[in-house]
Amino acid sequence: MDSAESAREGCELVERLRPHVVILDLKLPDGSGLDVLKRISDLDESIQTIVISAYAELQLAVEAMKMGAAEFLKKPYEIEEITLAVKGVAKNVARERHLSLYRRRELDRFAGQPIVGECPAMKDVWELVRKVAKSDTSTVLIEGQSGTGKELVARAIHYKSDRSRYPFMEVNCSSFQETLLENELFGHEKGAFTDAKELKKGLVELAEPGTLFLDEVADMPVGPQAKLLRFLENRSFKRVGGVEDLTVDVRVIAATNRKLEGAVSEGVFREDLFYRLKVLSIELPPLRKRGHDVILLAEHFMRTYGRKFGKEFADIDPEVEELLLSYRWPGNVRELKNMIERIVLLEDGPRLLRDHLPPQMLTPASRMKGVEAPAGVDSDVVKPLAEIEREHIMNVLNAVDGNKSQAARLLGLSRQGLLEKLKRMGVEDRTTAAN
Repeated sequence: MDSAESAREGCELVERLRPHVVILDLKLPDGSGLDVLKRISDLDESIQTIVISAYAELQLAVEAMKMGAAEFLKKPYEIEEITLAVKGVAKNVARERHLSLYRRRELDRFAGQPIVGECPAMKDVWELVRKVAKSDTSTVLIEGQSGTGKELVARAIHYKSDRSRYPFMEVNCSSFQETLLENELFGHEKGAFTDAKELKKGLVELAEPGTLFLDEVADMPVGPQAKLLRFLENRSFKRVGGVEDLTVDVRVIAATNRKLEGAVSEGVFREDLFYRLKVLSIELPPLRKRGHDVILLAEHFMRTYGRKFGKEFADIDPEVEELLLSYRWPGNVRELKNMIERIVLLEDGPRLLRDHLPPQMLTPASRMKGVEAPAGVDSDVVKPLAEIEREHIMNVLNAVDGNKSQAARLLGLSRQGLLEKLKRMGVEDRTTAAN
């Protein structure tokens, strides 16, 4: 352990050694410890400072804590006290440095354009992300089906903004019961309820001055909605069991895979909260509407997992490209990502082949047919009539173990009429003679 006996020597030592932890006496022969604390903070905010002071200087110690000191010890102190204080602060240093490394990686990841896609809809999304990130807009709503990349867009907004050096905190609103979600968001005071043995800060406080991401906000219980609305309107809140209004500066990004208008009409989501969240909205298209982006994403994931697993997947077979482009992708980008990860892990490259694809991608029922359903209409419900007919015929055939005569009677068709339909549908007739 290095030591110095004056403010001047101490500042020189800290500047030269850049230590993780500094123990600072507030009473120094050539100046105030508070001045030294400020110089340390200006030099490197990651340096943790433990201040020591006599009881008569208690007000100075309070001031030091306000200036960012990590711990305070009162004279006289036992050696065990200072040992425990150093160990505790050292853990904080390790945690902060880990978080700092993670944030640097995320900043590097989002430095360019992390959202893969060249279709017009995704170019519009990226332009909105860029504008929102550089604006003072405090509330953003991201809408889109599950697996379309809502969290990725939220992180892009955060890490391309001036808030990027600060926390990105996220919570899935569907994962908590009403009282637990309120506690998770806004924290509680000591003694607020039976198990509240100490004060707990909520995510709203911990995120300041960064970003709070509310995933699946449509599933938020009605109770916390009122408190969230109040917070969004004036940026203040009370912890559970608290009486003091706390004010924080944090950007709130909410995401939903359901149309909030529908939740409002059903009476499960507050209309005033809906309008307060939708200050600025970004809608992500489903993967099946992104055209050639499917191929770009597949190639991107092939490179990513190729590096991870030490394999080379260099290109995609043309037949596979056609299958990727015509598949409905009910799980959107997440389904594509998981599929490519599994293929690269289990198969050998360098080409992505038809045999690598999961069975559900090879059935005619999984192909897109006809015109896409209009915006706001579930295309899994509104299907072409021929596709519905095919599914029904195949379900009946499966129910009678492929007996075409029995299936024809149940369908109100002649046996020959059923065989003609199966032929038009491209179903191979291997059992005509037997059935």
